[in-house]
Amino acid sequence: MKATAAQRAADRNPYSWNMDFYEYPDGRGYEGRFTKCGICVLMKKLGLYDLTPALCRLDYTMSEAGGATDFVRQYTLASGGPYCDCGYKKRT
Repeated sequence: MKATAAQRAADRNPYSWNMDFYEYPDGRGYEGRFTKCGICVLMKKLGLYDLTPALCRLDYTMSEAGGATDFVRQYTLASGGPYCDCGYKKRT
């Protein structure tokens, strides 16, 4: 994920993402903070932006299905947040 953050792919492709990578100080996981979202761009172009928060909700489902981490989030770009945070904390 660190390598992906360094690429800043949305600077070259509007349907990709720009993100920053943060490791949690307690060593239990990490967070990606997305500042540009390709899904948001696409959904706006298609006139379906009001449905985008439902797509963001899938992050919780995917993490739960994996079973190893808890998904943590404060904001999404689709809901007007300053960024979209995707945090993964190891289950204890």
